[in-house]
Amino acid sequence: MINELELDFSLLTGWMQTSLATLLLATGALLLLLLLGVSVGQALGMRRWGLPEALLAGAFGLLIAPAGLLPLLPQAVIDLWSDLPLPLLTLVFATLLLGKPLPRLTGLWRPLSGQLSLALTLAFGQFLVGGLAVMVMQPALGVSPVMACLIEVAFEGGHGSAAAMGPTYERLGLEGGEALGLAMATVGLLASTLVGGLVVVLARSSGWLKFADVMVHEAVEEVVRTADPLDNLVPRPLEAPTVATPALVRTVADWAVNLGLAGLAVLFGWVALQGLRWIADGVGGGFALVIDALPVFPLALVGSLLVRLVLERSNQVQWVSAPIQGLTATLSADLLITGATACLNLSLLAHDWLPLTVLAGAGLIWNLLVVLLLAPRILPFDWFERGIIEFGQATGVAASGLLLLRMADPDDRSTALQAFSMKQMLLQPVLAGGVVTVVAPLAISGLGLPVWTGLCLVLVLVWISVGLLLARI
Repeated sequence: MINELELDFSLLTGWMQTSLATLLLATGALLLLLLLGVSVGQALGMRRWGLPEALLAGAFGLLIAPAGLLPLLPQAVIDLWSDLPLPLLTLVFATLLLGKPLPRLTGLWRPLSGQLSLALTLAFGQFLVGGLAVMVMQPALGVSPVMACLIEVAFEGGHGSAAAMGPTYERLGLEGGEALGLAMATVGLLASTLVGGLVVVLARSSGWLKFADVMVHEAVEEVVRTADPLDNLVPRPLEAPTVATPALVRTVADWAVNLGLAGLAVLFGWVALQGLRWIADGVGGGFALVIDALPVFPLALVGSLLVRLVLERSNQVQWVSAPIQGLTATLSADLLITGATACLNLSLLAHDWLPLTVLAGAGLIWNLLVVLLLAPRILPFDWFERGIIEFGQATGVAASGLLLLRMADPDDRSTALQAFSMKQMLLQPVLAGGVVTVVAPLAISGLGLPVWTGLCLVLVLVWISVGLLLARI
């Protein structure tokens, strides 16, 4: 008996040592890849085109992955990285509203109505064109109906949402859903910058810009000059502190408090999810199916809102630091993109290149048509500035939209940035990784793709009609 206990303890100790070594290797390798990607990306001027250096870092990770050209990393590291998207995206959502003053809802609807209508039309239209494209491809290619969700989750939600929703897609029959979503998100990033930049040039020559007195290349240089997240997110004192130790203590304390506040938001999301699952066990049916697939990150966003609300109502907002919350979100998102890209299954992408190309093309054409044809009719006088930021966000990420807006309106004289920021705060829990993104594959699986696509058609027509009606008032 003693020998058996000694043997079991020896095996447990060996497993813990191996796991600790793997964890340290995975953490160190991921950070080194991100640092390498940032260094090389800055040298190449990737931010000039609105592309995150983390994408390049992930490409380096692909090279040293077990299936890469220089397989230096063990499979255990890749397995650890593949589990990162959900917790990292949850942390991003937990910090999203903590560092920002909550908007006053009084009088918001009228100036925001057109922006909301355009954004909702873009998002549900992506489900619509995705559903139509998949129904056309199904007889010939036999693709999964859940593939109709890829445009919205990748274009609207980006790499984080695509990686987090991947396991749900696979459970519903879309093999390699995470890899396909990540590939689509990468295409969206490139298209939002390249195609969006050409659209800005077209707008300048066509007279669509209301504040067009700065050349495009000058605007891009301004973006590059101010785009460094460290410059924007790290507070810098006007002069060096006279005593280094107290300053260091204050910095550590600030980080501890702000990470604790984000942790409270995550804790609320986790508790809320457990409560919903407890209710779902008693209710059963379709509600239980939805809650079972619901990830924690949309609820962490609600937690972020509630923590901020408590701080504002109690006049304790001095405890939260916008730079720290922003840097936490930026670093989490960069690590997420790096790890998720490094875990891509390239053979699967090669197999499904045709449906991916069709979906990416359909989503891009839809976004262009909405912005160029609908935005002038439902948005105020600065329709292009307001529309191009929506195109960038709905095709790539919010940073892509901000880049395009800076090209179109370098002096920030339009109303686009304010309207976009408030719209994001209102719609973030719903789309781009929110409730609709989570429910969509479940609806396709339960109702069928034709019914879901028909529902999206109705919603698109409703939001277009609402936008046109309000524009006439």
